[in-house]
Amino acid sequence: MRRTDIRLALPSKGILQDGAIEFLEACGLKVYRPNPRQYAATIPSLPGVVVMFQRPGDIVTSVRAGSIDFGITGYDVLAEKGAANGGAVLVIHDDLGFGACTLNLAVPETSPVQSVGDLRQWAREAAAADRPIRIATKFAQVTAAFLDQNEIGPFQLITVDGTLEIAPAIGYADLICDLVSSGITLRDNHLRMLEGGEVLRSQAVLIGNRLALMRRPEVLAVARHFLEYVEAYARARGSFLITANMRGESAEAIAQRMFAQTTLGGLQGPTVAPVVAREHLRSEATWFAINVIVRQEKLFEAVGELRAIGGSGVVVVPCAYIFEEEPVRFRAMLDALAKTESGDPAFDRTGLS
Repeated sequence: MRRTDIRLALPSKGILQDGAIEFLEACGLKVYRPNPRQYAATIPSLPGVVVMFQRPGDIVTSVRAGSIDFGITGYDVLAEKGAANGGAVLVIHDDLGFGACTLNLAVPETSPVQSVGDLRQWAREAAAADRPIRIATKFAQVTAAFLDQNEIGPFQLITVDGTLEIAPAIGYADLICDLVSSGITLRDNHLRMLEGGEVLRSQAVLIGNRLALMRRPEVLAVARHFLEYVEAYARARGSFLITANMRGESAEAIAQRMFAQTTLGGLQGPTVAPVVAREHLRSEATWFAINVIVRQEKLFEAVGELRAIGGSGVVVVPCAYIFEEEPVRFRAMLDALAKTESGDPAFDRTGLS
């Protein structure tokens, strides 16, 4: 029986879960979960979408199998499960802006090994002694690929489900390959990262099931809804709208004054419009309203430049969303789907592009 609901999977615990829920709420897609012990929730602004909570690795597996339509997970688990480059899983958005970390090789602080080059030499010497270097990790696939790419071997990977940092101290591994965010945990356990030992960079990504996007128009419509809000929020993050009044001969003359400054160009140029004053407030001078968007780091410089060229009554408000004509990543998603369409009549781009 064909499934008719639309399912989004979010991480069931930890930093990724907190980040996903906070991020979606900031994007205007607040998750409603009346009971924190329940593994299902809703997004009121997306009727028909059921939110489910799973472990990050299970999210990748479920999206690949088609039992889940969308998921937010870490790029690290996506890469480890071999789903980062095509196949049934399509990466819809690769820069959600939270959950950032790196997967790194790390050795005990007392180790003479400083770099990947040193590790290569150590592996050769260990092989001559008939004892391959031992690496504890939760990411066997990507770690092995990195070691092979850097001609480090032979090696023995020890898959660990629990805490990795203790492995060298108790003697069942020589080094580890683990996720690092702040580096505090490594330092607390007397470990340090190898120079050149960054295996991959990871952060939260939005993924979708390729066939569901191709064959179910309602899933494609939800993908567009997601990307509209996510892209608009990301584009607006750290931007401010400045509004001011200014005297001038014409909108064009004021625009030229603004373009002569360094921070008042806006996204595609400032908006300059005449102010329609009440009859008793009209004067010989013509007033214009100025609207321009600037980044936070340029805010006070922009206000100063605006005042210097005659701006008054300056109002500054943060931008919540900046919508484009069409989200760039939605077009990229359509292009990716088109490459695998293979004449599937159930996938109609014309109604949503």
